[in-house]
Amino acid sequence: MPTIAITPAPRIDFDRKLIASLPASGPRYTSYPTADRFHQGFGESQYRDTLHHTLAAHPDKPVSLYIHIPFCTTICYYCGCNKIITKDKSRADAYLDYLEREFALLAPHLGGAHPLAQLHFGGGTPTFLSDEQLERVFGMIRRYFTLMPEGEYSIEIDPRKVSRESVHRLGRLGFNRMSVGIQDFDPKVQKAVNRIQSLDETRNVIEAAREAGFKSVSVDLIYGLPHQSTDSIKPTLDTVLSLNPDRLALYHYAHLPHVFKPQRRIDTAVVPNSEEKLDILQYAVQLLDERGYVFIGMDHFAKPEDELALALREGRLQRNFQGYSTHADCDLVAVGVSSIGKVGDTYSQNEKDLTQYYAAIDEGRLPVLRGYALNGDDVLRRRLIQDLMCRFALDFADYENEAGTSFADYFAAELKDLRGLAQSGLLDLHDTGLTVSAKGRFLIRNIAMVFDYHLRHRETAAKYSQTV
Repeated sequence: MPTIAITPAPRIDFDRKLIASLPASGPRYTSYPTADRFHQGFGESQYRDTLHHTLAAHPDKPVSLYIHIPFCTTICYYCGCNKIITKDKSRADAYLDYLEREFALLAPHLGGAHPLAQLHFGGGTPTFLSDEQLERVFGMIRRYFTLMPEGEYSIEIDPRKVSRESVHRLGRLGFNRMSVGIQDFDPKVQKAVNRIQSLDETRNVIEAAREAGFKSVSVDLIYGLPHQSTDSIKPTLDTVLSLNPDRLALYHYAHLPHVFKPQRRIDTAVVPNSEEKLDILQYAVQLLDERGYVFIGMDHFAKPEDELALALREGRLQRNFQGYSTHADCDLVAVGVSSIGKVGDTYSQNEKDLTQYYAAIDEGRLPVLRGYALNGDDVLRRRLIQDLMCRFALDFADYENEAGTSFADYFAAELKDLRGLAQSGLLDLHDTGLTVSAKGRFLIRNIAMVFDYHLRHRETAAKYSQTV
């Protein structure tokens, strides 16, 4: 970890002119290289070898675990996630049969029941599962991993049709953090995106989480949805803040109906334009700042006493496929259809199609679709980009041993670009390092892109989300 001391930016500096002058889209850097670099030349055998060398050889090594639950009962038109729309709960029973078989296939390559530092259930809608089905999954987890008292165990919650007792049962299972999807409370917006969700349902889940002893409740909002405006978002933000969440994520809606079929049901004419989106975002960011929330990075905010805010302040913040974290330095084992893991200096992704996922397991093999083995340059740049995204500063000396030469020689082209960003006010650049400015923290993806070798050399045709 770098030796630099980090202090949070004093206030958020939202520079609209600067935002408009920079590239509008880029990676979120939940990984480097980004997932568009994954390829089918990395498959099951490479993944097995990595597990043996990285985990089986160190059975006491703490790990993270991601479990993907792909089912939703209804479709939200804005959503671009890997999901299956069904009301048939028996499909989940069949899926859990295969999940259990995937765990059994993994077990010989893990070398024992590793301590579980972090657990995340994502989707889809994890709470599509019944209480009994969730208990069944936790039984699998306990069979193959060792839960830790200080572990970070989170689940994504759709408050619609989740009872207080179900939340308490989640707490008894071991979950201690939850992310609650809200997006917007405006009825007109909810109707346009086919997600009708009441304040009472949402408050019920959040209050139950606090009763059950959850350490952190995060809420997700989306800006740029149809019919949204600065005026329309104000009541939603006031209502959300009255719920007193520990963390808040403010995601940008990318309207790409040619890519995501459900979005074709949204009337493009009522989607806010770029200026209107910036109006909404600027208002939301300033309000959160005024209410005392700490800007963690990108689109994440947290209370000053929250673990993320403390990690930011102490230079311990990390980032992985689930976003900002305090445990992202662990190897990440991923199970379930389409799930992505990180073990050692490799990434792997499971089959994205459910039929293909089932077929691989029926054949007795781990359902790896594609992956990536990092070379030395990738490892160096991954560490550097992680430091930028999480500590907002670089001490050039920290990377020179790994580079085998001076920072200035290894990153000569990058330094040229950094000087331009420094002139624009995104960062302070000096001979021994750089520090990201308050306005630059909001555009950290643009700064990180400078060090993306694959992006610099145009080795990808991927379409990325907007940086702001």
